Amino acid sequence: VQLQASGGGLVQPGGSLRLSCAASGSIFSINAMGWYRQAPGEQRELVAAITRRGTENYKPSVMGRFTISGDNAKNAAYLQMNSLKPEDTAVYYCFAQHRVQDGDPWKDYWGQGTQVTVSS
Repeated sequence: VQLQASGGGLVQPGGSLRLSCAASGSIFSINAMGWYRQAPGEQRELVAAITRRGTENYKPSVMGRFTISGDNAKNAAYLQMNSLKPEDTAVYYCFAQHRVQDGDPWKDYWGQGTQVTVSS
């Protein structure tokens, strides 16, 4: 399973960005997709995730500003980030929980990091 991420960049405070993540390869079943982020000197933290059934989970500090959505048919997820703040600056990593057959444990797959910089 490979994850292709896109959509990062430089934006001013208050601006918006949209991240995309698409899974490809030998896909059997994806349980959830989402994004973690890691700022310099900080630990990687969960930003948002969405399950196949559509259940969403957010880091409290991004609730109301970020919206995650998924497209099961395309094995893709999207993160709309609005009202961005300088503290949102980080490398964002998309992930997917996948297994190759029913009953197997879920395994996490990671995309390449995408830099998001919020600065005036």
